[in-house]
Amino acid sequence: MDFDLSEDQRLLKDSVDRLVLDQYQFEQRKKYIREPAGYSAAMWDQITELGLLGLPFEETLGGFGGGAVETAIVMEAFGRGLVLEPFFATVILGGGLLRRAAPASVLGALAPKVAAGKLKLAFAHVERHSRYDLADVSTTAHKDGSGYMLDGAKSVVIHGDTADRVFVTARIAGERRDRNGIGLFLIDPASPGVSRRGYPTQDGQRAAELTLANVRVSAEDLLSDNALPLVEHVIDEAIAALCAEAVGAMQAMQDLTLEYLKTRKQFGRAIGSFQVLQHRSVDMLVAIEQARSMAMFAAVMAAEENPIERRRAICAAKVQIGRSGRHVGQEAIQLHGGIGMTNEYAVGHYFKRVTMIDQLYGDADTHLSYLAELGGLFGKVA
Repeated sequence: MDFDLSEDQRLLKDSVDRLVLDQYQFEQRKKYIREPAGYSAAMWDQITELGLLGLPFEETLGGFGGGAVETAIVMEAFGRGLVLEPFFATVILGGGLLRRAAPASVLGALAPKVAAGKLKLAFAHVERHSRYDLADVSTTAHKDGSGYMLDGAKSVVIHGDTADRVFVTARIAGERRDRNGIGLFLIDPASPGVSRRGYPTQDGQRAAELTLANVRVSAEDLLSDNALPLVEHVIDEAIAALCAEAVGAMQAMQDLTLEYLKTRKQFGRAIGSFQVLQHRSVDMLVAIEQARSMAMFAAVMAAEENPIERRRAICAAKVQIGRSGRHVGQEAIQLHGGIGMTNEYAVGHYFKRVTMIDQLYGDADTHLSYLAELGGLFGKVA
């Protein structure tokens, strides 16, 4: 298999890497996080100007028809910069749901606005009791005349506090954990009965609690009445994107650690000259390369239409990313010593983000159990 990037992919990588290097040094990020939205509006405009918001959409919709590999290129760069802007919520989650669930008329109306940076999206699916089970939905959608009435609550809606439209899963029929009967709605968070409370997360990102109380939506707002399979596909694509972001963050942690080992002196010599620390830094490198390989595998398999094969690959990648992220993060903190624990130094912030990525959509142990149920990466042996 040829893993070399195409000319267009190299150009994309160069432009995104340059943007992050020029605009997302750690001190700049600390300024962005203090802005009212929790990220930089000016940076969002630059991301828009590069055309990154149109990544998943066809050219006729204002995008450039990028796939999982292009997404991985962008997300790895964003991981190195600990980018705060709602790219993941709007483009990966929201854009994925638009492409897979929205009718042509809705896609044609909204995708150009997303690509132009004029419409931010979010996906509200987590409920307090649901943990990692996408089918565990107790938010209800009752038929009311020609439309529906939504009631329930959603938690940890990534960048839900600044989204202009929110995708919401709600149960139309069946019991709480049934796979069938889950509807996907696209709602305006300014609608009567919708309340949201935004807050910062531990990794510096933003999320919101969303409450729905007798929220009336039209029949056109229902994008799918059997949404779970397409939601699962979008989440698998999102996990592949997060794997790439985690690799970028891990690489940044290793770079910071190596630089520290070269400059920090004890007993009159750089601590990087001590063999035991060299061995530990090599172990970090091995863990990162294992994670990078699995992130590439996830990117290749993210578009796989066979849900079993795709799920095996995504689960395996999530396991490796979680394990490598923990190892690299712990080593980076320990090799830095006390400074690694402070908010004033970058390495701890990278570790927080990698830890959050491990928790999103199932941690390493959870995905290992999923993989075991599926018979391992290559299936059950007859």
